[in-house]
Amino acid sequence: MTARRIAVILLAAGRATRFGGGKLGTALAGKPLARHAADNLSDLPFSRKIALCSIQTPHLPGFSRILLDPSKAPLSQSIATGIAALTDEDAALFALADMPLVPTQHFAVLIARFDGDRIATRVDGRNMVPAIFGRQHFPALKKLVGDKGAGALLHDARSVELSAEHALDVDTLADLQSALEHLQGG
Repeated sequence: MTARRIAVILLAAGRATRFGGGKLGTALAGKPLARHAADNLSDLPFSRKIALCSIQTPHLPGFSRILLDPSKAPLSQSIATGIAALTDEDAALFALADMPLVPTQHFAVLIARFDGDRIATRVDGRNMVPAIFGRQHFPALKKLVGDKGAGALLHDARSVELSAEHALDVDTLADLQSALEHLQGG
């Protein structure tokens, strides 16, 4: 399956409570944190690029924005909103805007190995996002509840390994510092 029929849904509307708010707009190596994830996806030929954003999410070039109120939209609602925005796509790749170190090549491998069902990122023995879900999983994604993601739908999915370093999820200032050190080659 080619990337032409795969949409990317970038989850960028979290509350960032552990960070103290405003996380995705915080500068990391000269640009907002969320731009790193968006830029790492931008050169891939997705059929659509959707960012689920809060009012604080910085501009993400090339992405259509869907505004959500993070205080009223748990993660499950963000996922369902992203799926509802799709039209004729065969699949959706979900990525997190606070994972700035996932390389473009990793996304490309996920796309290349996607067989129409599901494929996840595997980090330290656990399947997680970024992940691609085929259309047949859209109803289950719409039924997720609360602040849990789609992890339960990924436990038995095919997967592509990613180092824990590249899978860094920036939730704290210490995580931001770790991401900066990685980007600076340290």
